[in-house]
Amino acid sequence: MAVIRSKAPLRVSLAGGGSDVSPFSEMFGGAILNATINLYAHASIEPADDGMITIVLADRKIETTFDAAAVLPVDSEMVLHAGVYNRLVKDFFHRPLSFRMITSVDAPPGSGLGTSSTLVVAILGAFAEWQKLPLGEYDIAHLAYDIERQDLGLAGGKQDQYSATFGGVNFMEFSQDDKVIVNPLRIRQIYLDELSHNLVLYYTATSRSSAGIIEAQQRNVLDGNKISIDAMHQMKKQAVMMKEALLRGNLCETGEILDYGWHHKKLMADEITNPLLEQIYTTAMKNGATGGKISGAGGGGFMLFYCPGNTRYAVIESLKQFGGEARRFEFTTSGLRTWSI
Repeated sequence: MAVIRSKAPLRVSLAGGGSDVSPFSEMFGGAILNATINLYAHASIEPADDGMITIVLADRKIETTFDAAAVLPVDSEMVLHAGVYNRLVKDFFHRPLSFRMITSVDAPPGSGLGTSSTLVVAILGAFAEWQKLPLGEYDIAHLAYDIERQDLGLAGGKQDQYSATFGGVNFMEFSQDDKVIVNPLRIRQIYLDELSHNLVLYYTATSRSSAGIIEAQQRNVLDGNKISIDAMHQMKKQAVMMKEALLRGNLCETGEILDYGWHHKKLMADEITNPLLEQIYTTAMKNGATGGKISGAGGGGFMLFYCPGNTRYAVIESLKQFGGEARRFEFTTSGLRTWSI
């Protein structure tokens, strides 16, 4: 019996973070520059005929079995899996399916690399491969967003689903009616190699729930908080600055552009930073970094620092005192991939 597999890449957001979140993106338009990296969300489906559904979270050592039904409960550890399955049964299958699904993600949940949304994309991709669903890249990305935000009521932005589906380095634009335009950037490989060498991806050994931070950001927009809204406009400006720097190969500007975003992003919501993250950032800057950022909504997870020349080694050494770890990564050019064996 065939086994269906999929993998979708996680991402680092380099500029514009937060401007993709509703209602700001609908009211003012948003812009993000992000890039996928060689860490992935994985999904495998083994079709079954025993009238059961088994879901295994291999990385978290959790396994649950359900009776094959048209609707699975969304109040368990498998909320994302159930959300995808329920939506696909409703819109496409129109009948229960029996299968065993195994998933894993190469980074911890709540780490700021878009793990939840990327996993949703990987699960969608596996089901689409199995059932030969007529879904293109924009279809999968938008469906993943709709499942998370509408069906499951999870707060968040729009960039993660599109980066996981399309892959590569992209400048994304967000506007009214959930409209998203993905603009792939043709950046010379030598620039990407140098950029990945100079970027230190540091896991703070903490995780956080992005939903609370994003909800605070949304409230600030709805309440007309001028400081917060202006900060989001500056994040949009940062995305354009980063796009121009990367396309022209002006990597020396990368750190300053990241630092520009660091100071503005903190004004979007109080929960974005905390004393530990501030101390980590200050230490990295004192030891050679020229700028950095919190990956994702903030509050914990991964941080990213630009370390020109060979300063990465001194920065990594200086951050050991905080108990986290630096992870090597490379940029990837492809997004969601599916296959059967």
